[in-house]
Order: sequence, then structure tokens, then C-alpha cells
Amino acid sequence: MKIRLPLLLTLCLIFSASALSKAGAPAPQRDADEGNGPHKRLILRGINLIDGAGAPMRGPLDIVIENNRITNIVSVGYPGVPIKPEGRPQANPGDVEMDLQGHYALPGFIDMHGHIGGSADDIPAEYVFKLWMAHGITTVREPGSFNGLDWVMVHVERSQKNTIVAPRIVPYLGFGMGADSPIYTAKQARDWVKQTARDGAKGIKFFGASPKVMEAALDEAKKQGLGTMMHHAQLNVVRMNVLDSARLGLTTMEHWYGLPEALFEDQVIQDYPSHYNYNNEHHRFAEAGRLWKQAAKPGSEHWNAVRDELIDLNFTLSPTMTIYEASRDLMRERNAEWHEDYTLPTLWDFFTPSRYAHGSYWFDWTTDDEIEWKENFRIWMQFLNDYKNHGGRVTTGSDSGYIYKIYGFGYIRELELLREAGFNALEVIQAATINGAEALGMQDQIGSVEIGKLADLVILDENPLQNFKVLYGTGHYKLNDNNQPTRVGGVKYTIKDGIVYDAKAMLADVREIVEQAKQEN
Repeated sequence: MKIRLPLLLTLCLIFSASALSKAGAPAPQRDADEGNGPHKRLILRGINLIDGAGAPMRGPLDIVIENNRITNIVSVGYPGVPIKPEGRPQANPGDVEMDLQGHYALPGFIDMHGHIGGSADDIPAEYVFKLWMAHGITTVREPGSFNGLDWVMVHVERSQKNTIVAPRIVPYLGFGMGADSPIYTAKQARDWVKQTARDGAKGIKFFGASPKVMEAALDEAKKQGLGTMMHHAQLNVVRMNVLDSARLGLTTMEHWYGLPEALFEDQVIQDYPSHYNYNNEHHRFAEAGRLWKQAAKPGSEHWNAVRDELIDLNFTLSPTMTIYEASRDLMRERNAEWHEDYTLPTLWDFFTPSRYAHGSYWFDWTTDDEIEWKENFRIWMQFLNDYKNHGGRVTTGSDSGYIYKIYGFGYIRELELLREAGFNALEVIQAATINGAEALGMQDQIGSVEIGKLADLVILDENPLQNFKVLYGTGHYKLNDNNQPTRVGGVKYTIKDGIVYDAKAMLADVREIVEQAKQEN
């Protein structure tokens, strides 16, 4: 399916020239030495479990996996003393055992906003997939399929068969992609949604449309069993904010656009300066950083009413705070320690300030711009924490590939930002696992480590509840007991569908991809 010109014009208003990026190489066939399994029976011995469902960590446990299903979880002792053999699951001939005493297991992470490509040109799928997997991400909702649904669906099917090293992919198609003409009637919207379901997409990503088109499309999506997500672009948000779309059946909002507008009390339209031009991305992002302070005050009657209605509608917030972090601290993001080894030249060029590239809006980014964004984050985080505390669902997504954010690394930073927002460590893990599974309607299969679920796990030798930095591929930089600076952590193994992958080996492959690209650049 190709994006035809009318749709390109629409997407370019939102994404600038990035909508025209060239898809990178498809993922290569998985080599025989990449991952082992699924095994007829695999036993993880003596591990500490953080189950994702909200229970505190417990261990040591033995976890039994048969093929790609968890079939038993057995408590086998107490911390600090040797494990006694009595009561442990017995190994049968041919079983594979992994001694993981002192290690920690979590459910596979779910990135609810992960583009395989679509930003810079020539981003190889292998690069993206291995960075995700090396950071414990075993399921990704692909929002928009900007490399084309056909291209994405090929990888969906290959991932299902585990013939490539890749997370499970849940493909959403950008609304209107593949249409012969702009969609402006209810009938066109319904016809497009029906075709999208037939093409195999699991959901739709909206950016905005007229109310009659949105109403028809959301209603038809529900009938077709498709998920829905929306970036409430400023071009349409006055006619449809988050509360309006949620009432029509939208299930998930992306980022935060449309939420402050639903919280307006003394105005209807964002207070733009007279020189503002949406196609100037410096204007767009600078003024976005001044939006939350125009909303109702935290704890006010209107704030509480919007919060409570969205919760009653079972609405999901997918904030992707990480993708906006450069707006509040540009130098931090430009100089992140992983760029040297893990950032492709094509991405680095794309991140460089440019009026032609989406998210490269650093034309003259000032101290005052960053201060405005710091305040924006403070209020935004307050809403997220309040929403969670009152029973609302918050998930984790990264939107990496833009604004100095690199796949995998950007996702772990999102966990840290939720912690900053006031989530305790177990609530962060819940957002990263079971909450995403529930939003995708896949909670019976993934999202927590439970008997009967798919064997998707993240294993590391440092306690992530104590410090999320140990999840970064670059590890955590600290001083050891011998007064020597050292690095600890990083995911050790990622298990997807019962297949055990060496996370450090995947990172080595990515470093090689980047080094080769630098030599060819």
C-alpha cells in the first residue's frame, strides 16, 4: 500500500518532510546463533520476580516454561540462605536449566508508541528491533505504519514466526493512508476503516479530522474490533479535544495534545502569539511549552471533572514524555552518552536543526523556552500522577527516532520520567507491562509473569526497582567497593515467546551496524 499525494500533503502538515523518508532495509533472517529456544521445557532457577501485576518482588523462585508458555512458578526458598532441593521442580531429560540466583525477572516491556521507521531515511529494521529487544521490549504498538502497511505487515508476520529478531508488533495504520482522495465524508471514513481491517491492521492512528468524519471512523473502528489512538494535532483540536474524542469512542491518546484544551476554563483556543505559524516548528514547539499553564488548575472542579470522566470512559493515556525532554534540557539530550556508539549518522543528521525535518526545531532554543517546558512538564506530570491515583490507566511509549531519542534508550528514560512524575517503582513497571497489555486487549497473553501466559521476560543482574538506570544498554555508571568507576547492569537476557536472547550480543550487533554506517557516510 503506497501513500498517495493527497494524504502526503495532509501528513506533511504534521510531520513536515519526515513523511517522505525512505524505508530502511528489512530485517534479516534470524541466524541460528541468535536466541535459543523455544525449548520443550526451560527452567529459570532461583530468580527474583517482579510480576508486573503490582505484587512486590519475591524470590527465589523457579519459573517453568514449556515451549513459549509459563507453566509453573514455584517459591523455592528465602533470601540470604542456600536453596534446599526439596520442593523444586524436577528437571527431566532434555530440559534446559538456567541458574539465575541473584538475578531479577520482569515481564517483557510494552512500547505503546514505537515507530520502526518513518523519521530519517534508511533506518534498518534490524537496528530498531535489536535496540528494542536489548532493552527488554518484547511488544510494540507501531503507530501509523509510515513505512507502509505492507512493509510493516511483512515484519509482523515474520516476528510472529520468530524468523527475525524482533518484538511482537501490533500494527496501527495512519488514518487516510492509501486513500485515493482526502477523506471528508462519513461514508468515506467507514469504507476506509473497513478496508484497513481487511488489510490486517489492528488499529488506527488519528491526527484529527472533522467531527462527522471522526465520529463515523471511531464508530466503524469499534464495529471492526480495531484499536484507536490519536495525536490531537493543533490543526483540529479546537473542534475535537481529548474529551470530545473519548466520548466518541477513542481508546487512547498520544502525547498530551488535546488534554489541556479539554481543561480550558477561560478560553476556547490556545493563546497563540500574533506571529505564530504552525508550519514553523520552532513556533509550534515553543508555544506548546506554554500550553499547560493555560489549563484549569490542579485539583480544581474542572480538572477533577475531566479526569473523572476520562477514567469512567476507561480511557488510556500514553504520554511519551521522553520524546519532549529535549525541550526542557536540549544539551542533555544532544550529549547523551549512548549517541557515540548507538546513533546512526542518518538519525544524527535528522536531529540536527532544520526547517525541513520534523522535530528538529532548535532554530534558536533559549533558556526561557526550556524554563517554560520545565513548568509544562511539572503540570503535565501532576495530571498523570493524579489520573493514576484515581484509577486511570497510564502506559509507556517512546516515539523514538525523533528529537535526539534513540530506540530502547528513549523507552527506559520514559520509566525514569514516570518515576519523576510521582509513580512509585512498582507503578512504573505496571505502566510498562500490564497496563499496555490491557490497552491492547492482550492482557490474557502478555503483560505479567503468570502461569498460562506467553513467556516474555526481561532478566538482569541488578535490581531495577532500586535504580531504573540499570536497564539502559549502557548500564549504570558508579563507583565500586575498590574506589574504581565501573558500569553495572544492562539487560542480560530478553525472552520472547520462550526464546532466550543475549541482550549484550544484540547491542554489539547494533554497534557494528552504526560503525559500518559511519564508515560509509
